[in-house]
Amino acid sequence: MSDQSFLLHPQLETDTHIVGYFPLSLVLLCKDANYPWCILVPRHVDIREIHHLNPADRQVLLAESCVLAESMEGLFKPIKMNVAALGNMVPQLHIHHIARFENDAAWPAPIWGKEAAKEYDSEVLESRLQDLRELLTNSDIAFKS
Repeated sequence: MSDQSFLLHPQLETDTHIVGYFPLSLVLLCKDANYPWCILVPRHVDIREIHHLNPADRQVLLAESCVLAESMEGLFKPIKMNVAALGNMVPQLHIHHIARFENDAAWPAPIWGKEAAKEYDSEVLESRLQDLRELLTNSDIAFKS
């Protein structure tokens, strides 16, 4: 399903930690601790849009996205899960999964540009990565950390 020559866009590499791998997509945790925020990146070369994937991979991507959103919803208990593929700044297809709360700094507006990114405390980061990996490993879709 995934292309062996896949490389993660440098901006995504800078801004995230690797959580693990679904069959199609790389799962990332954004380094901004202001929001529980994961990013799903299909491991294909030169794909910018969901509709550029073949129909089978679109279905796999949707299933992986749902598992990630459900896992984040169970872990963080947000009032809303924002799921979006923007790509205005980073052209590589990637889908944001952001747990939103009525008391977060940007609510109810989009998070972009509302608050400077906040670094994770190392213990909180390790705990968050471990929790996400455990939930995703126990999902219905194969996952490797």
